[in-house]
Amino acid sequence: MTNELIFKLKEEIIEVLNLEEVKPEDIDENAPLFGEGLGLDSIDALELIVLMEKNYGIKLIDAAESREIFQSIKVMSEYIAAHQTK
Repeated sequence: MTNELIFKLKEEIIEVLNLEEVKPEDIDENAPLFGEGLGLDSIDALELIVLMEKNYGIKLIDAAESREIFQSIKVMSEYIAAHQTK
């Protein structure tokens, strides 16, 4: 389940953030999403929050919690697997 979820999450992130030249296999699930790695910014973080709520029924309110969850795609997928309502 986790590998399927990781791949699905990569596809969703590429679509939501319009990363047209990036393929799911180009993204290291252990790489940081912000700064190094994928290099996302605060606007991208808002998009990820919306994605998690819309696709998985997970509401993120606490900014500190969001930072923890958005460390990498692997961490995101583990959080989703444990907390999704959809």
